[in-house]
Amino acid sequence: VRRSKSVEVALLYLYLKGISSDDFSEVMPVLLGKEVVGFSADTVLRLRKQWKTELGEWNKRNLSSKNYVYVWADGIYFQARMEDDRQCMLVIIGATAEVKKELVGSIDGYRESVQSWGELVADLKARGLSIPPKLAIGDGALGFWKALEEVWPQTRHQRCWVHKTANIFNKN
Repeated sequence: VRRSKSVEVALLYLYLKGISSDDFSEVMPVLLGKEVVGFSADTVLRLRKQWKTELGEWNKRNLSSKNYVYVWADGIYFQARMEDDRQCMLVIIGATAEVKKELVGSIDGYRESVQSWGELVADLKARGLSIPPKLAIGDGALGFWKALEEVWPQTRHQRCWVHKTANIFNKN
C-alpha cells in the first residue's frame, strides 16, 4: 500500500470503528478503487505495528520547549473492538501564546478517574512541560480537576460551556 496521509487516516478510522482486519480486503476496493488488490489482514497487522511505533515515539517526545497558555481536557468514550466496557481516551489539547492548538497528550484510561488523569498530567510534566497552563477547561468530571490540582495547583479552572450547555439540555 502506497503511503498517503488520507489513506492512513481512513484506515485508522475504520480500524477504530471496529472493522476487523479480515474485512479490510473487502472495504479497500470500495474506498480506493477496484485496482486495489492484495490488501490482506497481514497488511493491516503491519500497519498496526507501524501506528503503535509512531504513537510510542509521539508519547515520549520532549515537551520542554512547549508553553501552553490554555489546555482543554476531555474523556472520549467509544466501544470499538471492545467488550461491554466502553474504553475512555483521555485527551489534552493545548493552545500556545500564538493561539496555535496542538494535541498535547492522550492516554487510555479507566473512566475519567483521578488516577488516569493524574498519570497523563504527571507524564506531560515529566517530559518537560514544566510551565503550568494559565487556564484549564474541562467538563464536570472531577477526576481531571483533582489531578490538575496535584500537578499544577496554580492553574485556574473553567467549566467547558459546551459540556455545561449539553448537560442542561439533556436534563428534561
